[in-house]
Amino acid sequence: MGGGELAIQLGRYGYRPVRHSGSHIRLTSTVMGKQHHITIPAHKPLKVGTLSGIIDDVAAYLQVDRKSLIDELFG
Repeated sequence: MGGGELAIQLGRYGYRPVRHSGSHIRLTSTVMGKQHHITIPAHKPLKVGTLSGIIDDVAAYLQVDRKSLIDELFG
């Protein structure tokens, strides 16, 4: 999965692109009442560790279990 594809998938959780600078996409969500920013590399494919870190960060913000987030995104 590439960064652009992940950005689209995260749109389900209110994440919207606010900046595309070089090879990175900056997304922001306010679904939980406060702003949450994440930066995703725009290249394809994303490294496993990078993807894992992004998923951990999003799951913590949304206060959901990491596994259930993975199932929703990729299931």
